[in-house]
Amino acid sequence: MKITFDKYQGTGNDFVMIDNRDGAFDRNDLKTVSFLCDRKFGVGADGVILIEEHADYDFEMVYFNPDGSQSLCGNGSRCAVKFAESLGMISASTEFLAIDGPHRATIQGDLVDLKMADVSEVEAIGEDSLIDTGSPHYLRFVEQTDAIDLIESGREVRYSKRFADQGVNVNFLEPISENELNIRTYERGVENETLSCGTGCTAAAIAHGLKTGANAIKLNAQGGQLSVRFERDGDQFKEVYLKGPAEKVFSGQIVV
Repeated sequence: MKITFDKYQGTGNDFVMIDNRDGAFDRNDLKTVSFLCDRKFGVGADGVILIEEHADYDFEMVYFNPDGSQSLCGNGSRCAVKFAESLGMISASTEFLAIDGPHRATIQGDLVDLKMADVSEVEAIGEDSLIDTGSPHYLRFVEQTDAIDLIESGREVRYSKRFADQGVNVNFLEPISENELNIRTYERGVENETLSCGTGCTAAAIAHGLKTGANAIKLNAQGGQLSVRFERDGDQFKEVYLKGPAEKVFSGQIVV
């Protein structure tokens, strides 16, 4: 089978994008998903995204991690919006469906401003916290993100007794100011560090906002800069937006 794809990246988080409006790519073909993500034998990516038609929305985004598992991906969603624009499915704004429900987004040049789901629960785990922003994130504040062994520290949490079965993303946060954080991410499904994680940045901003009272936060990921803003209503976080660049890298075909 020959697959035509576009490669996109959002602050270094990269994806194989497939126009699947004809349904030619089987959603259950997880072996091909893993092959496409392989950086030695496939295209190489942090995930595969299918763009499909939907009767009630501009499009549906179907996201796969390299291991075939599914979740929301914030950076992937922003890239999906730019890809859908390139396909002529949308223009400056859109409402689309993802695994956690509908999302709205607007396009401003290479920047995509994505509305995330409301967050209603933050679980304290000692000095750390657990926040689900469409994908679960374990958040730990550290003095210097560059000083930690991210793989060892991330795997220690991800494969701990509580999270071993379902997995969890692990984010390490270094406060710079009331409105700025450095962040590094160990991502489940990828089972390695990713240069950026949109749902992780969203969770990190909420965790930081709980400490500082800020509601607009700049996040410096390994692959670039994202921003998150939200409104807080008691323990509820609403009107949560993730904003950052989404860019096409190249187009290609691969035989699988």
